[in-house]
Amino acid sequence: MFCVAPSELETIMNVPKGGLVLFSANSNSSCMELSKKIAERLGVEMGKVQVYQEPNRETRVQIQESVRGKDVFIIQTISKDVNTTVMELLIMVYACKTSCAKSIIGVIPYFPYSKQCKMRKRGSIVSKLLASMMCKAGLTHLITMDLHQKEIQGFFNIPVDNLRASPFLLQYIQEEIPDYRNAVIVAKSPASAKRAQSFAERLRLGIAVIHGEAQDAESDLVDGRHSPPTVKNIAAIHPSLEIPMLIPKEKPPITVVGDVGGRIAIIVDDIIDDVDSFLAAAETLKERGAYKIFVMATHGLLSSDAPRLIEESAIDEVVVTNTIPHEIQKLQCPKIKTVDISMILSEAIRRIHNGESMSYLFRNIGLDD
Repeated sequence: MFCVAPSELETIMNVPKGGLVLFSANSNSSCMELSKKIAERLGVEMGKVQVYQEPNRETRVQIQESVRGKDVFIIQTISKDVNTTVMELLIMVYACKTSCAKSIIGVIPYFPYSKQCKMRKRGSIVSKLLASMMCKAGLTHLITMDLHQKEIQGFFNIPVDNLRASPFLLQYIQEEIPDYRNAVIVAKSPASAKRAQSFAERLRLGIAVIHGEAQDAESDLVDGRHSPPTVKNIAAIHPSLEIPMLIPKEKPPITVVGDVGGRIAIIVDDIIDDVDSFLAAAETLKERGAYKIFVMATHGLLSSDAPRLIEESAIDEVVVTNTIPHEIQKLQCPKIKTVDISMILSEAIRRIHNGESMSYLFRNIGLDD
């Protein structure tokens, strides 16, 4: 009979050393699929915990095993009830902190409120608030994926590993789109051009940019830094001083910079939620001669009636990762496909727990990626 020493067996099976606890902070069972896949890849059991809502809608967390002196990894995928999800995470982090966990690492593939990362007139930077709450609750490290803006990492005073889903999406393009060499990577707005350029350079394809779409909520026009005084009272500032007014932007006609005629158009972005801009881009590309249209995004929020709109649109396929559960949306729209990213999350967990370098997971990633 062939025998293997425990240390050798651990190396062969790539099983993390003792002292690791894996929790899912979701009370919604549909949000636990990613946690189960990560646990299966690591070869560990999910930690025993109860997360539920009281009749008065308060969130209660009961950890049912010892976490003293252990590395605790809390996986939280974002459900449709975002605020409840955030409270589940904060309460569980604080519960682990008060139970003397050695370290508490949040695994949050999609960081909520990431679009609210800039000042909007008299609004607030909610991403900064959420980061402060997580750190205050006791989080010691964060693993996330494709932050809406990379600068969000600066809101934390703890280490943040912002992993990339692009290798999995690129692999999907190469393996599942037979004629991808005849494709062109499309940015649906100039703001998405850097991401499109990154995909195009790695696939050795051309790039196209759609310009002139309707102004969205993230434009500079709603940025508080550009809001002029409501009353032009020069004397109140200085008798001889006149502040020059900002010239308002004028939306140009929709144009496509780049050739898409007779090509497969692959629109890339980080988030697909409200699909109106994607539908408008698809119609424009069809008019310019694209014969197939794919949409690739990391986070598939697909809110409201997005599945129905996609099903009725000119888009042939929408490919998203499983950072956010969307099984219901897939039943409503067969065009939605899923790419599993549990492999990179489980490897990140293993490396952090074993004190190994994370640089391997960021190889070939530039500052603009």
